[in-house]
Amino acid sequence: MTIPASAIGLETTGATVSSSTVVPAAGTGNAAVGEYCRVLGDIKPVDATAQNIKFQLNLPTVWNGKAVMFGGGGYNGTIATGTGNVPAGPADKPSPLARGYATFGSDSGHQANPLTTSRDGSFGANDEMLRNFAGDAIKKTRDVAIALTQARYADKVRRTYFAGGSTGGREALIAVTRWPGDYNGAIVLYPAWNAAALDLQFGRITRALAQPNAYPTRAKRKLLLDASLQACDALDGVADGVISNVTACNASFDPRTALLNGVALRCPGGADAGDGCLSDAQITAFEVTNTPLVLNYRLASGETTYPGFNTWGTDFGVPGTSPLQPTVLTLSLGTEQPANPMPPVTATTSPPYGSTFWDQWVKFFVTRDPNANPLALDPQNPGALQERIVYLTGLQDANGTDLSVFSARGGKILMAHGSHDALVSTRATQQYLERLRSTMGTAQLDRFLRYYEIPGYGHAASSVFNAAWDSLSTLENWVEGGVAPPAQIVADTAGVPGRTRPLCVYPGYPRYQGTGDVNVAASFTCSTP
Repeated sequence: MTIPASAIGLETTGATVSSSTVVPAAGTGNAAVGEYCRVLGDIKPVDATAQNIKFQLNLPTVWNGKAVMFGGGGYNGTIATGTGNVPAGPADKPSPLARGYATFGSDSGHQANPLTTSRDGSFGANDEMLRNFAGDAIKKTRDVAIALTQARYADKVRRTYFAGGSTGGREALIAVTRWPGDYNGAIVLYPAWNAAALDLQFGRITRALAQPNAYPTRAKRKLLLDASLQACDALDGVADGVISNVTACNASFDPRTALLNGVALRCPGGADAGDGCLSDAQITAFEVTNTPLVLNYRLASGETTYPGFNTWGTDFGVPGTSPLQPTVLTLSLGTEQPANPMPPVTATTSPPYGSTFWDQWVKFFVTRDPNANPLALDPQNPGALQERIVYLTGLQDANGTDLSVFSARGGKILMAHGSHDALVSTRATQQYLERLRSTMGTAQLDRFLRYYEIPGYGHAASSVFNAAWDSLSTLENWVEGGVAPPAQIVADTAGVPGRTRPLCVYPGYPRYQGTGDVNVAASFTCSTP
């Protein structure tokens, strides 16, 4: 089957289905997925040198009349298949496809190097592929998928949702901002909404980590994590291995004076003395991570900053036996110090995820010179490249601050972010929320959006508190039943499997009430710092 270019809301040369395969029912219990038709296809570019947008659409034999679009991750480049659960979706709840949704996603218009996958930014050298990644692929994929879905069932799609985390979270926010008539709701986790501004912060942090003796070993990262926990864990009323009162920790913890089991965290005199302490160079690199990027120019949004990260209490890739630890390591500081040329990503080693991101962004988005030195570009004073950088922040970032049209149509957003995300700053999501509040007002914002922070949760995975949250059921009830989200519960699947906490609306955090099982949400109340 073909979809003509005229049926797609942005310019293409049409779309073609390349295969359709009936997938038999499989699984049992909540993991059961009924029979569906897997449709693969290509959306063709206008620029003959650009790659196709490759997509997958899953059409259940028993359809519930609705659809979910899945977002990607990193620089994308692989198809978001739509066959799994929403970000942080619990294993004991059925996935959208299992619930009868038509589900779909794409690679955003380029096919990544299989080894570096989500860190391959080479596509940025092509204007159409860059625009597709920045947001255009969302509209193109949605229009093709909806047309095919309605052709399959000879019926209209009653409601369409978007679910994504990280880059997929940015895509979700762009989707409901640019095309509010296309979606009824969105699940937005740890959103890299201002991705280009984040790249600039990555550049600042990368340059700090590249300094002599500044890159901390995994053992040193554990020292910082343990010292943070020792100082801050009980600030929420109980020492339970999770820092929930992050605001108080940020205000009180100082790695230069902190103690771990009575011993100074800082090496004597500040010189590196091995894995038993942190040198001044390593502490400085962590302090750069903790503090905001301050620019000497304005981004397309008018802003001049990207916030720092919640650094104290964050797992930046410590030694550990959790099966999630390799993912945590990859999505944080990796195994190799940033340098020029940037160390390659291999099956077992990599530089910090953000450093590879910065390297690729400088080479293919900013300078379009694959031999450019990422460490030579000062993100705070980029000189002749400033105009190009500002342009990219307008292209890539979800800069819209008025979601009134989406809200007026009954659209709802559930947004959450882990307090100890090492890749996308929770403080940046707070910044986005405040931008919306400033534009729309608190009363209107509360009618359609909820934002929660999850203590201990990192970027997509955490060995401290790995969140599981049935956001889809909550969103369905809000959009389709008019039931505003009641008190939410989030469960841990890794740190202490099965323990629960209240999911607190920002700026609240879970505080122990003084009695009761510390692994049960009912023993906590949402408190404001």
